Amino acid sequence: MKERIQKLLSRAGYGSRREIERMVNAGEILVNGQRAASGQAIDENDQVTLRGQRLHLSSRVNATHKVLMYHKPAGEVCTLSDPEGRPTVFDSLPKIRAGRWIMVGRLDINTDGLLLFTTDGELANKLMHPSSEIEREYACRVLGEVNNEMLIRLQEGVELEDGKANFMRIKDAGGEGVNHWYHVVLAEGRNREVRRLWESQGVKISRLIRVRYGNIMLPRYLRSGHHKELEVRELRKLYGLVNMAFEDGSDFTAERPERRSGARPGMKSVDSGRTAIGGSHPSARRSSLARPSSSERSSSPARPTVSRRPSNGSGAGKRPQPRGRG
Repeated sequence: MKERIQKLLSRAGYGSRREIERMVNAGEILVNGQRAASGQAIDENDQVTLRGQRLHLSSRVNATHKVLMYHKPAGEVCTLSDPEGRPTVFDSLPKIRAGRWIMVGRLDINTDGLLLFTTDGELANKLMHPSSEIEREYACRVLGEVNNEMLIRLQEGVELEDGKANFMRIKDAGGEGVNHWYHVVLAEGRNREVRRLWESQGVKISRLIRVRYGNIMLPRYLRSGHHKELEVRELRKLYGLVNMAFEDGSDFTAERPERRSGARPGMKSVDSGRTAIGGSHPSARRSSLARPSSSERSSSPARPTVSRRPSNGSGAGKRPQPRGRG
């Protein structure tokens, strides 16, 4: 069955749909020796080349696709290459033989935490698309006084330069003095959105960590600069989150996190007209991800499947890559 070129090449791991579209428009992709057209219908029997190299296609989502979770450290940039010579997240990824790593969303240079990479462009596209409303959870260390009225405004919505924005939920995660930790949840990925929301209330973020993307949590044992490949059971849940079939063709639909107050254990919500989060410390259930102990920072990873960053290699594999950012 023939499919649009953007969809088939994306699922085969050669880039997101948007990246494939750019390569088609630039004349970098040929189909049976002729310049490809946007939206052209192809299948695995067609001869498709990217910058002169033959692409291997498959019309089936299968177990050859991989998803990697990476604990990005502050100081790395989310791009394939940096003109200023700064380290990039791709420098730390393992090499792969088929396809290439596609980054799911971005984190700014000063933010650390969970980044997902996949060889499945269709999965990456759905995880990033605003219509999927995939939740992102962050641990924020806020510098400055925060009161209940601020928290209510942040959930009801404030006007930023690119439109209205808000946190879906806010959890008090403890702290002392003017340095206080909060966990916040939102379902979009605008540039520096978490920082800008807090700054709209006159406070600053002194540390920001992404601890969850959809139904994938950043494990406590996964130290900064390390990565881990998702297991099959985790892959099934992630594919199910965006209503995609995985491996055997069966549809697996995961339960989305409930977005109303009290739905997620430990996640307190601030509603106008109700009692907001007080200034007292929460119960002992503080996030160790937000503030790792010294023993955790110095300990070895708990599982042998966790990999350290390689000494060399871009993780891009030997497949042709699109130019520009990943």
